[in-house]
Amino acid sequence: MTQRLLTVTALVALAAGMTGSRLGAQTPATPTIDQILDKYVTASGGRAAIEKITSATAKGTLQIPDVGMSGSIELYQKAPDKALTVVDFAGIGQQREGFDGTVGWSEDPQNGLRQKDGVELAEAKRTSIFGRELKMKAIYQTMTVKGRERVGTRDAFLVEAVPVEGAPVRLYFDAESGLLVRQISTRQTVQGPLEVDVTYEDFRDVDGVKRAFTVHQATAMFTATIQLSEIKQNVPIDDAIFKIPK
Repeated sequence: MTQRLLTVTALVALAAGMTGSRLGAQTPATPTIDQILDKYVTASGGRAAIEKITSATAKGTLQIPDVGMSGSIELYQKAPDKALTVVDFAGIGQQREGFDGTVGWSEDPQNGLRQKDGVELAEAKRTSIFGRELKMKAIYQTMTVKGRERVGTRDAFLVEAVPVEGAPVRLYFDAESGLLVRQISTRQTVQGPLEVDVTYEDFRDVDGVKRAFTVHQATAMFTATIQLSEIKQNVPIDDAIFKIPK
């Protein structure tokens, strides 16, 4: 669910690993991409639990302290590939971004309503895929393990994921838990390409599946924090909400 949110580092050898090698200790082996993805599925709750979820909604707050903005956020997703994000900023108005399985669109007070195409449409489709944990190799045409990096105070395995359209994405899987804890991608916007660095925290069990309730986003222009207050799954959602407004 949180992969849908307003969805970045050369690798260096870990000092501890280098020291351990000099002392004769073995450096932990880097897992294969299949091992990383299998652990990700298990950590998220397992294939059976994930496959039971066919829709999800979430509500929370969005804070952008750099520009003094705050508001509410609502997220809607429905299998196999429908998604809608609604952000309501106090004193500014509502921003919406949706994908109905074919058409991607966005609407906000500054740019009005517009339909997405090209790479931006491909990104909308990719981020709207439901049950992402089980479909990583379908979403990306190649996935390559690049080694270890630190995410905060923890080790993570860095995977470079290349989609059919768009720039490569860097995915960081926690070395201990197996969960996806960071993602760095380049999004197409009306102002041009924008690199977005997202970290996921506060994972909680929702119907047997782990979901991140806190999401931090950083770009060259601002930093933002999304704090979800609730996530509901397998709820009825009308397909009409995902369609481009007339």
